[in-house]
Amino acid sequence: MDKPWVSIIGLGEDGLSGLSDASREALGGAEIVFGGPRHLALVGAGDRGRAWPVPFSVEPVLACRGQNVAILASGDPFWFGAGSRLAAHLEREEWVAFPAVSTFQLAAAELGWRMQEITCHGLHAAPFERLRAVLTKGHRAICLVRDGDAPQALAKWLTDQGFAANLTILEALGGPNQRIRTTAAEAFTLTDIASPVAVAIEITAGIGLSRASGLEDSLFANDGQITKRPLRALTLSTLAPRVGEMLWDIGAGSGSISVEWCLAGGRALAFELRPERAVNIHTNASRFGVDHRLTCIEGVANESLASQPIPDAVFIGGGGTAALYDQLWSILPAGTRIVANGVTLETESLLAIQHAQRGGNLLRIELATATPLGRMRGWDASRPVVQWSVIR
Repeated sequence: MDKPWVSIIGLGEDGLSGLSDASREALGGAEIVFGGPRHLALVGAGDRGRAWPVPFSVEPVLACRGQNVAILASGDPFWFGAGSRLAAHLEREEWVAFPAVSTFQLAAAELGWRMQEITCHGLHAAPFERLRAVLTKGHRAICLVRDGDAPQALAKWLTDQGFAANLTILEALGGPNQRIRTTAAEAFTLTDIASPVAVAIEITAGIGLSRASGLEDSLFANDGQITKRPLRALTLSTLAPRVGEMLWDIGAGSGSISVEWCLAGGRALAFELRPERAVNIHTNASRFGVDHRLTCIEGVANESLASQPIPDAVFIGGGGTAALYDQLWSILPAGTRIVANGVTLETESLLAIQHAQRGGNLLRIELATATPLGRMRGWDASRPVVQWSVIR
């Protein structure tokens, strides 16, 4: 093709009048125009208009290859919009984009908020739990929500989580029907909220999640099979999570290691043999808002490892055998970080052998907690844990 056949056009609530000359030219030359019903009405697409299918799919666009096609999306199509979804199915030379000011930018401009100091969230089809990692006193966030009922549901969820917040409801920003109202989350009584709508959140009270490794054990659904907080903190420090990296968590138990890895910005595959523990992993992934990053794989880990995406790090919290370590050594690329914890004499012996054969570091961790001892206090020692860490 000598020129792009798809024009991805950002559109505001002010319709045609808010488009740049280049956007209007691309729209005028389109034989077919895809968009939501609201978008198509705003530009008067007429017979050229094609409403997006429900559920959303890019297949109708791809079927028009060879014709001039315009795609209408709210604001910036590549900021929680359809742009990236479509571009993933096209070669770079097939499309051109004309972004407009995003709803996030319009909202921040109305509120006088610095964009670099807030977080932005697309919650059209995502649970409110996606906010868990960022909510804390003083934090500001702007959220795109699915419809007019969502702001009240969000207010209730925030209150149920123990947060007090000021909410600003921003309807149809940038257009003739723009309306902005502010209320406290705990006293939410606003009605007649029209789409499209965004909610700006300013947390005024409440304690969010610590961003240091080692969240409280009580936050996780578990049956007692959980890497306890102090050991989890040490383990995560050794695993050294980084944004975008993949973890294999073998013998995941409650999935606490995987959850905290994902909260740090990574992705995780949690391998768990027992179905009842897999239920806890799913519960924790949803509870912490990382269910889009954490996948639980039930069954014997050895049987499915080779078919999974290659990890950046591997944690073996249970079920480690010599055969498993041999398998990992054969399929993992150089540079992969491996950390294994053991509490039994047999596992300690196994890890000592692996250390002797493959190097790395061997650490013995002994922890004790002060507990009542008659009228005094004494140390209650936990079982020693041996940790082997190595870079493949």
